[in-house]
Amino acid sequence: MATHKQKQYSVLTMNTVAFAFNFAVWTMFSIIGIKIKQELGLSDTQFGILVATPILTGSITRLPLGILTDRYGGRIVFSVQMILVACATYGLAFANQYWQYLLAGLFVGLAGGSFAIGIAYTSAWFEKEKQGTAMGIFGAGNAGAAITNLVAPMIVVAAGWQMVPKVYSIAMLIMAIVFWFFTFNDPKQVERAKSGTHIPLKQQLAPLKELRVWRFGLYYYFVFGGFVALALWLPKYYVGEYGLDLKTASFITMIFTLPSGVIRALGGYLSDKVGARKVNWWVFWFSIAALFFLSYPQTSMTIKGIDGDMNFDIGLSMWFFTALVFIVGIAQGIGKASVYRIIHDYYPDNMGSVGGMVGVIGGLGGFTLPIIFGLLSDYTNIRSSCFMLLFGLVGVCMLWMNYAIVQQKKESELL
Repeated sequence: MATHKQKQYSVLTMNTVAFAFNFAVWTMFSIIGIKIKQELGLSDTQFGILVATPILTGSITRLPLGILTDRYGGRIVFSVQMILVACATYGLAFANQYWQYLLAGLFVGLAGGSFAIGIAYTSAWFEKEKQGTAMGIFGAGNAGAAITNLVAPMIVVAAGWQMVPKVYSIAMLIMAIVFWFFTFNDPKQVERAKSGTHIPLKQQLAPLKELRVWRFGLYYYFVFGGFVALALWLPKYYVGEYGLDLKTASFITMIFTLPSGVIRALGGYLSDKVGARKVNWWVFWFSIAALFFLSYPQTSMTIKGIDGDMNFDIGLSMWFFTALVFIVGIAQGIGKASVYRIIHDYYPDNMGSVGGMVGVIGGLGGFTLPIIFGLLSDYTNIRSSCFMLLFGLVGVCMLWMNYAIVQQKKESELL
């Protein structure tokens, strides 16, 4: 008979691994989408829509999946979700027209909803002082994007892109089976089942009326939505900006995706120790500084000198660019954990609904940002315009956060 502590860590381990598998599936269009783009002759905007389509479903399903998890428990909801994702992913291999890829992508996108299940299921097992660390460790499953950057290109080279969804679907099905046998119903869910009492839906959704929830959602739109968007966009960016082949571009993108996923655990720990708001503030400062330089496009300048023209080329080398992207990824990884630690501070009994809603907003960032990246690239003809957009977004986050802090201080002084 497993002890409570053994059950805690078994659930946390399975949650994290299952989330990593789901995240790998959710972001696979970042690799196979480039091959599809070449086959169909898609524009940047069409490519942006293609890679963002799975993100849409993964976003809008987070709230209902979070509510279902609060009601029925993460074990059953997560297991069923993975089986459905495995079926949808296998079907993707048989698409051959643009609309078919978009339709299949919508169903594959259910993989992204796994976050709302896992975050509520993880939160239910751990005491308050360990919430940030536990949720941070679970969130490290974001490193599933790095799995795709590593594994998918090798499968594409060896057997063609159609083999990627086939392999992923089999792996997901195996994961669902393993998950079921190594997890347990959380204690609160067991108590609710015995008593026959459940939190009313109206009560679960009540906090969503508060403006604070939407502010947290904007933070997550940048730290998570921005991360997903860049994970999808960077392989193509490296190919276009620096002339790399797909395999090399995917491997270098891992410098962004892997650390950003893994360091989320540290973000949770820091949030427990020094405070989530302070951590969030530094996340934004580091991000805006790096994005300032990333936003500057490759530029050729001619200065009319006394003895003739002087020509200068101003731009980022590939490795300096990668270093700056690495900084943004690290900041976003830490920020993903600190945002959810803040949510638990304010809404410990509504992690499914509030965490799900914030996850929806963040996921919608992963959906809308690649499309906007494509539109900006097509209509401005400036590849670094995607970073200009992110620079403006984090600036808005900082202004709103500062305003909220000032208002809170004024309220506390009145009391």
